[in-house]
Amino acid sequence: MRRYYVTDRKQGDVMAYVRQAVARGIEMIQVREKDLDARDLLSLTRAIVEAARGRATRVLVNDRLDVALAAGADGVHLPSGGLPLEKVRTIIGLVGVSTHTLDELRNAEAGGADFAVFGPIFDTPGKTAVGLERLSEATRATDLQVYGIGGITEENADDVIAAGAVGMEQRQANAGIRLFQR
Repeated sequence: MRRYYVTDRKQGDVMAYVRQAVARGIEMIQVREKDLDARDLLSLTRAIVEAARGRATRVLVNDRLDVALAAGADGVHLPSGGLPLEKVRTIIGLVGVSTHTLDELRNAEAGGADFAVFGPIFDTPGKTAVGLERLSEATRATDLQVYGIGGITEENADDVIAAGAVGMEQRQANAGIRLFQR
């Protein structure tokens, strides 16, 4: 199972969580701090890139190609309806795309995405779940690596993998980062 850590400063000390994630071998970290201005996002991203330097962990920036390039990040993660995937693909090495439907997933594959995040699999605040059955359909409909996202816990993680996802998002809990070890 592959693990994909999505940052969220509102949950606590993001750099402490990043260091834990890197030490535990998380494959990718997505810097997703939508409320930060460009200068602060760049500063945080540079610190995360430095923390991952020399390790297998790759760093992506959510929807900010400019910050990803300036910080020396490995890639960018595009939300559905974000920057044009085909153009981004020619500029930076690693591109992931958030998807919520089969059409979005097919478009991500056709546009040259390296992987897709699909969900939310389970209900999350403000978002309705697409469910495990739709995740299973999605993973069968593409050759892209698909990560599950949204409402995933240690209790339902096996179901996400059984539905065909190569991995899932990891978010920190109040007591520290929760990295599902399977």
